[in-house]
Amino acid sequence: MFLLQDSSMFIEQPPFLYRMYFSEALWRIPQREKTVYLTFDDGPIPQVTPWVLDTLEQYKVHGTFFCTGDNVARNPRLFDELRAAGHQVGNHTMSHVQGIKMSTPDYLRNIEKAHDLIQSPLFRPPHGFMKPSQFAAIKEHFTTVMWDVVTRDYSRNLNGEQVFHNVRQYTRNGSIIVFHDSIKAKHNLQYALPRAIEWLQEKGYRFDTL
Repeated sequence: MFLLQDSSMFIEQPPFLYRMYFSEALWRIPQREKTVYLTFDDGPIPQVTPWVLDTLEQYKVHGTFFCTGDNVARNPRLFDELRAAGHQVGNHTMSHVQGIKMSTPDYLRNIEKAHDLIQSPLFRPPHGFMKPSQFAAIKEHFTTVMWDVVTRDYSRNLNGEQVFHNVRQYTRNGSIIVFHDSIKAKHNLQYALPRAIEWLQEKGYRFDTL
């Protein structure tokens, strides 16, 4: 996810200027009724995604999974399972590549390769990094979904309580919240996700997919 670093301080919500730079992307979707959008990046993988699915089922909540094509190719039954459970899916590139490190044609080919497997109109760029030329081409075919809250569940510098705190601190009506169904996020995710769902429900939020 896109994060700014100011000495030791990270920004869990993207700054206004960055939101304006990609103003046609989805960052937040306020509703008349308080609503949040849980999203999960980088899966599906058997070590984490089934637990996420079970947890969402327990709370009768649906989310949106931004999958890499590589993981879909390795775990097609798991991909089918999350779709069958009523969750939305999105394209997170084939191999979790950053657009700013690639030529525009190569980046678009990587996205198209993932699209052949995922077949979704939604796209999220890994780490939020892409060139203006890439975004201009992508928006012709996909809705680019960014985020309003990065939980930072993947961070080795945070524990589960701190990840949960990020949800409590930054969530507002319409927030698109990012978790990760990945190995590096597993420990913090398993602590923070159920607590976050319970807290959001207590605060009167409803959950929707993108």
